[in-house]
Amino acid sequence: MTAPVDWLKAFPIQPATEAVEALREGWSKLAARPRPDFNPKTKEDGLTKRLKIYVENHVARERGLLGMWAAEDIIGDIDPATGAIVEERRTDIVYGWNNDVQAMKLVFEFKRLGKQKKHRDHYLRDQGLGRFVTGIYSRKQAVAAMVGVLLDPEDDVVPLIRKALEDITLATNLRLCQTPDGQPYARPSILFQGADFDTEHERNASLAPTHGTIRVSHFFLPFGYPTTTRKPRNGAEA
Repeated sequence: MTAPVDWLKAFPIQPATEAVEALREGWSKLAARPRPDFNPKTKEDGLTKRLKIYVENHVARERGLLGMWAAEDIIGDIDPATGAIVEERRTDIVYGWNNDVQAMKLVFEFKRLGKQKKHRDHYLRDQGLGRFVTGIYSRKQAVAAMVGVLLDPEDDVVPLIRKALEDITLATNLRLCQTPDGQPYARPSILFQGADFDTEHERNASLAPTHGTIRVSHFFLPFGYPTTTRKPRNGAEA
């Protein structure tokens, strides 16, 4: 992976860290007990909308964060000749911040994540992590965040995510940059204490920041009570 020297010095790590910690605190409070409209069965967009509103209205204000929060922020491209939208995506949660010399848009992409292979594929491929590589998420940004909402115990999920990144085909598709010791991820994260690991990816010049790569920090958030995606044999919900 690229040595975290010049670009990291230029990155506003303090407001990014404050946003990460506010989001983690908000999740911890909302997910502390089962709630009718915020629980493991709630769809991803339902979780992220409620989390953004709660963090913005409560946690961020208490912490004195001055940036802007958005849920389902519309990004894309438009054909200036016709006015037609040629690509459109919606990011789950984004925190925007700037001062006189620095600016960032820190995107958090959420995925409900159990121990099944289909969940890992959803997290790691085109509809997940790939959006920060060949997709248009976090265009020209140095840092982004993947967030796994844990539906099974962390030890049954996260090690398999890290193991999957060792697959050569997947690593090639994700344009992974290896660490100096040849690993596909950096653990611990060089950016955020609460992240499990970082991955770094090459991007095309039209998408990349000036140093050519994006670093994605991976967070895994549990509910504060037992939950599982496994169903009993009779088909009833576990």
